[in-house]
Amino acid sequence: MTSGAKQQAEIGPTALGAGEFDALMQANIVRVFNERNPDRRRLALSELYSESATLYDPETVATGWGAISQAVEDLLLRLPPDFVFTAAGHAVGHNGAARLFWRAGPSDGPVAVTGTDVAHIENGRIKLLYVFVDPGAH
Repeated sequence: MTSGAKQQAEIGPTALGAGEFDALMQANIVRVFNERNPDRRRLALSELYSESATLYDPETVATGWGAISQAVEDLLLRLPPDFVFTAAGHAVGHNGAARLFWRAGPSDGPVAVTGTDVAHIENGRIKLLYVFVDPGAH
């Protein structure tokens, strides 16, 4: 097996195409980070994340669907109820990694914060998600 084929086998049997990386990362913003209903968020996590996935953000490390859901819940409770996360363009990815720029703020107001999600994807699901929050006000 060539080194490229070996690496691809480690990523998963079906590699994601560009549109699939984007669809997964966009769904993560909408169905996980914007979902204030814990039951719907937990369902989304079970569909988008591997069961033993880990979320890393500047304040939290959470492993597993329950812990990730709780970390998102804690975040949403600190934000005003009209805050939403939106993608700033399309996600890009290759070789089991994807990146998506995002912004957040009131749904009808100015952007309050921006950042980047970087995911390691295995078998079409998020295995690791690193959330980077840009410094300073935007």
